[in-house]
Amino acid sequence: MPVAVESSLQPVEPQSLKRLTLKSLKRSFDLFASCHTQRPPPNSESIRIRKACKIHDEYKAVKSLPAVSGQDGASTAQSNKESVPPMGLPGPADAARQDNQTPDSALAIVPAQLSGRKQGEAEGTPAAPSTLSEYKPPERFTSAAAIMRRLPSKWPRPVWHPPWKNYRVISGHLGWVRSIAFDPGNEWFCTGSADRTIKIWDVGSGQLKLTLTGHIEQVRGLAVSPKFPYMFSAGDDKQVKCWDLEYNKVIRSYHGHLSGVYCLALHPTLDVLLTGGRDSVCRVWDMRTKAQVHALSGHENTVCSVITQATDPQVVTGSHDTTIKLWDLAAGKSMSTLTFHKKSVRALARHPFERSFTSASADNIKKFKLPKGEFLHNMLAQQRAIVNCLAINEENVLVSGGDDGSIWFWDWRSGHNFQQTQTIVQPGSLDSEAGIYAMSYDITGTRLVTCEADKTIKMWKEDEKATPETHPVNFKPPKEIRRF
Repeated sequence: MPVAVESSLQPVEPQSLKRLTLKSLKRSFDLFASCHTQRPPPNSESIRIRKACKIHDEYKAVKSLPAVSGQDGASTAQSNKESVPPMGLPGPADAARQDNQTPDSALAIVPAQLSGRKQGEAEGTPAAPSTLSEYKPPERFTSAAAIMRRLPSKWPRPVWHPPWKNYRVISGHLGWVRSIAFDPGNEWFCTGSADRTIKIWDVGSGQLKLTLTGHIEQVRGLAVSPKFPYMFSAGDDKQVKCWDLEYNKVIRSYHGHLSGVYCLALHPTLDVLLTGGRDSVCRVWDMRTKAQVHALSGHENTVCSVITQATDPQVVTGSHDTTIKLWDLAAGKSMSTLTFHKKSVRALARHPFERSFTSASADNIKKFKLPKGEFLHNMLAQQRAIVNCLAINEENVLVSGGDDGSIWFWDWRSGHNFQQTQTIVQPGSLDSEAGIYAMSYDITGTRLVTCEADKTIKMWKEDEKATPETHPVNFKPPKEIRRF
């Protein structure tokens, strides 16, 4: 008794999880190893029958060739047909040999045929086919060997676009260049920067024409009115300013935002201004009276992108809360909320003449159809960067800029990525300063201007020497499109 008590009180040795796993793997190997290692030797009769079935399935249509013209040829072909069995198929001697021996590893069809024949002989009914050449597989197995005709893909093929190249680098800002807007006459464009200034540049020569000061924080949004000589700016200082371009000074300020203003847009037909910022609200301002018309609230995080159009929905906003909202401007209420993105929606771009728009996030670039916001499809590649800006021209070239300096060009209709390029930082800057913060096409859509983190402005144009032969479209239609 004392010995039993002592043995029961001995401490149990703790076993690690790794040791228990290895022990379990060894038991499984010992249990199933025999099934995988001890295989029966190949049987020559089984191999021959398997080949006969394969030949029958593959060459059934050409197995029985027409007889040769002429009496001699016909008699020769007939004698050959009687004496020689078809290619690889068993003849009468083989069938007799099958009656005497049926190997265990033969196909299951052979014993069934033999048993059917013996039973038929005993009952006086016609015997089952004695050779595999007489065997006809059921109809449900015949389509397996047939070659299925491949249907053409319904995905639209991309239109060829020439590649774009950088032809001018403009320096002049002392901080990150955060925003850009073009003059409706296409003579100049303005850029806003983290150095708190707005600079106006000549489109043709790239020369600096004017510098405007007035903001006390970085300028994040710019817009030029097509009807009035006004330019609007918004920044992290919570201020929205209206500049009179005839006097080059601020004539109005719109007060109401509780935090920095990140985006700005002008309605194409109404005299209203839309701004969105860190207070999670998109505010609608009367351009003349400085009064706030609506406060479009509903987002749970920063409103960082806004686009407008003349027809409903007249306002579309994207937010850091990963949602896109379509707004009824007359009622000041949300019409619908799109929750297709998984990351912050940092950029929106509306197509110039189609009723559709695209949104950019770190997970993907997606296309939506207006007015209801139906999801169309994802772009066929993933940029794998935080996409800060988008731009579309009338030739259906969509361009996206990432915070790692990557600029990708897409065919709008098919979603095909036809060019990937990387911006080069100016000398003296760090490689980490290769970020694209804003971009815009000019009014003609033939020039692209990017605003970057290395304090430069770069201008791009199409390569005139490129042809479809030198830069072919390498497109493969997608097998499946992710719904979300």
